[in-house]
Amino acid sequence: MDPELLERITARRAELDELEERLAKQLAEVRAEQDEPAVAERVLERMSEQLADERAFVAPAPGQVGGRAVMLIPHRTPDMEDTTLPPDYQRILAAVRQAAGPVMDRQVGDALGIDVSVRSKLEPKLVRLVDRGWLRKQLDAVTSAPRCRYRTAGLSNERCDWGGWLVAGG
Repeated sequence: MDPELLERITARRAELDELEERLAKQLAEVRAEQDEPAVAERVLERMSEQLADERAFVAPAPGQVGGRAVMLIPHRTPDMEDTTLPPDYQRILAAVRQAAGPVMDRQVGDALGIDVSVRSKLEPKLVRLVDRGWLRKQLDAVTSAPRCRYRTAGLSNERCDWGGWLVAGG
């Protein structure tokens, strides 16, 4: 056989081997990339199920009024007005809003004429308003003690300068 022809065949075979390696590598990359969305979908599915379970577990049970299920203090949404709350809760929100800044439960009680020197009916209402996103709670800025100040809720989860978390609001 002609040595020049043999050399061309060998060179072409080397080119084809190199092309095969590149294509095999590309194919492996494509297959790996095809697997990524499937994995992401499975993770998303699991997380969605977990969140749904958590929300179902945490969501307060509505009360019964006239045979219908109602929640007296609904979770706040951006389009929800204060008028959806019972009047005493509306007064609490108004007292907090009238303050120049964060207020203590004692200040809210004073504004409403409620004695808070002993555990009163005000604290559970404040807690309920925080839990449902109508108010947010801040740790005491001076002592970082569990005594809390209340503010009307904003739309974001913010972090206080002193390390207390603000509750997400609507």
